Amino acid sequence: MGPGTLNQVLQYLPAMADPNLLVGMNSVDDAGVYRLTDDLALIQTVDFFTPIVDDPYIYGQIAAANALSDVYAMGGRPVTAMNLVAFPSKKVDTAVLGEILRGGADKILEAGAVLVGGHSIEDDEPKYGLAVTGVIHPDRIITNCAARPGDKLVLTKPLGTGIITTAIKAEMASPDLEGEVSRWMATLNREAAAAMVAADAHACTDITGFGLLGHGLEMASGSGVNLVFHAGAIPVLPRAREFAAMGLVPGGAYNNRHYVEDRVDMDASVPEDLRDVLYDPQTSGGLLIAIPQDRVGDLMDDLNRRGVTAARVVGEVEPGPGRVIVLT
Repeated sequence: MGPGTLNQVLQYLPAMADPNLLVGMNSVDDAGVYRLTDDLALIQTVDFFTPIVDDPYIYGQIAAANALSDVYAMGGRPVTAMNLVAFPSKKVDTAVLGEILRGGADKILEAGAVLVGGHSIEDDEPKYGLAVTGVIHPDRIITNCAARPGDKLVLTKPLGTGIITTAIKAEMASPDLEGEVSRWMATLNREAAAAMVAADAHACTDITGFGLLGHGLEMASGSGVNLVFHAGAIPVLPRAREFAAMGLVPGGAYNNRHYVEDRVDMDASVPEDLRDVLYDPQTSGGLLIAIPQDRVGDLMDDLNRRGVTAARVVGEVEPGPGRVIVLT
């Protein structure tokens, strides 16, 4: 579902008033947060989608990593997960479902969380994901609405997963490239989140279906600032721009562009293939972190120590009315 459709649907929901609801539907954050005590709050999130790779085990890993990411984006620690399954058991061998669930379970264990159950339905197309509960101190929540002028912007994973998975479906990507993009999507944002928390980040969001510019706009508008990206500094997966130039761009990228481009000031010299990458919907993408300028060196050093070696400083935060600016 695109960002425009989502906003249209949310207007039908009643307002939720509760003093312990610290982060809810009135913001555009990655998860909800509910305070239980002065020292403990729950982070709750849910996500699932159809297969984007052929290997069921890897698909399970990617879907689980994607769902867990919202907890990491808030600075929290996932503790429990529940499987969400739709599967055509009358048409497809249930061993395939077993591999999907095994992939998800292994990723849950890697995150230090536990699987506590789930729910399944019969459906014509497989779908898998998780409902995840995490924990955090109520005073240490990192939202996507607190970026400040002068902050630097750090992106922890390269872009282009939507374009490359489109190329995979078209049988135009090599097995090596499919393996590389699968590894990126299955990589937890745990270490990136730990470094972000240690460096006292001001704001964060994970880059998923709305793409870098869509999620960047959410941070900009929620924080009441402008986000400035330097297109040449943004990490991009191998061949993503090449495939984009060939027209292998997912429909979600066009939806994202349609919804946000009137609030994006794009330098005319940014190539069209790179523009497609910036709007590209990501699956289990990296974290976009707004960090005080005097802490960015500490953050980058810690990310490298933790193996998050693709992280790059990609821009900065400026005063402004809540727009995104893309420079060359």
